[in-house]
Amino acid sequence: MTFPPDPVRFDEARPLALAVALDTAASGVDVLLVRDILGRISLLLDDRSGGLDAAKTATWRERLKNTLGPYAADRPLLLASGLFQPDAYFASPRAAAELGYVAQPGHGSIRWLDNTVVGGDWARVSTPEAESGGVRTARTALYGFKGGVGRSTATFMLAKHLAGQGNCVLVVDLDLESPGAGPLLVAEEQLPQYGIIDQLVESAVHNEEGLDLVAQATHFHLPNNGELWVAPARGRGAPGTEYAYVDKLNRVYADVPGHGQGSFADRLEAAVHACEDAVARESRRPDVVLLDSRAGIHDIAAVAISRLCDLALLFGSDNGQTWAGYRALFTAWLSSGQAPEIREKLRMVASMVPDADRASYLETFRDHAWECFSVLYDDLVDGNTGFNPSPEDGSAPHSPIPILFAIELVGLDAVTTPGWDDRAFVRAAYDSFLKTVTNLMIEGPR
Repeated sequence: MTFPPDPVRFDEARPLALAVALDTAASGVDVLLVRDILGRISLLLDDRSGGLDAAKTATWRERLKNTLGPYAADRPLLLASGLFQPDAYFASPRAAAELGYVAQPGHGSIRWLDNTVVGGDWARVSTPEAESGGVRTARTALYGFKGGVGRSTATFMLAKHLAGQGNCVLVVDLDLESPGAGPLLVAEEQLPQYGIIDQLVESAVHNEEGLDLVAQATHFHLPNNGELWVAPARGRGAPGTEYAYVDKLNRVYADVPGHGQGSFADRLEAAVHACEDAVARESRRPDVVLLDSRAGIHDIAAVAISRLCDLALLFGSDNGQTWAGYRALFTAWLSSGQAPEIREKLRMVASMVPDADRASYLETFRDHAWECFSVLYDDLVDGNTGFNPSPEDGSAPHSPIPILFAIELVGLDAVTTPGWDDRAFVRAAYDSFLKTVTNLMIEGPR
């Protein structure tokens, strides 16, 4: 009895296509591998400097069809001379050099263009630009691969601590699906009329001017002329009008064709700038912005970490789910060639550390974190130099910043419990975290 051959799966399609690309590049032509949102792959060949052998082209096309199976695009091989706007592909800023490929003399280049729906900005790392005059607000993103790691509470504690030192602090609640930081800092009746969700929706139709986006924290008094402002995910809405939060949420992630800043990433970046400008109009430009990101592999987290922040605090507990999730993200950064840039802004936070066995727990956490972060570190062989800190390096990205577990915090309703954050057990739990992160934000990540 004969069995049909095993079908090609998603993970196998790219290396199979790359094997064909290597042959085509050897003929001297530049190659662009393009993967669509379903995972199907096309090879685009830049033949504008000279014709290609028609027989070879036909052979490559058939090889792609036969080897990729369902992951071959309907038109698996295209020539630049036959495209209406070839530079829309070959000159795309999203096209990245194929990692590990070095063109031999006489060979063409190979680049990769991946089209995705969610998480597309994980592989695009950039540093926030300075404002006019060379001044730029420092931004820190707080992110957890999984929820329930105390990220929003840590955002509250860090914001209050920084403001208490005389800084003007802005907290931006980017957890649109599960807003958390806003209610912790501002009473419901004191929320601004609009939230981040409104900025994203209105900007898609060029109607974002004049939105009331920020409010000052209302739950405590700050010393040293410090200020604490909040840009919540949702606002209180206009009087007499239903605040259709879910209807807005269903629309924010879509890119907007023909819009000057139509991508979700561009609009989210513009929304954060708008919140900073709103604080500046009311008082002064923020010294520090804390981005309370959402959990999971999602475009919000991707943009917050890859594009919007100088420092990214990665929260986690010492378990297999934490390390498997972060390893997947780190591998994506490595594959896209962004590892050297992104690792400079990362720092691991060990949340809910047991006080009874703290030293042992943190040592184990650190070793597991180092194994995970090693994906982003340089492979030092044959005396090469590079970035590869030891497991014991306390300033390395993998070195955990601890937040102690306090049973009293479980089930605590922070909104209805005044002064909860000034209790001795809370201060003890967050003491090391606040001191270490404050120093990182002032001195900058390594």
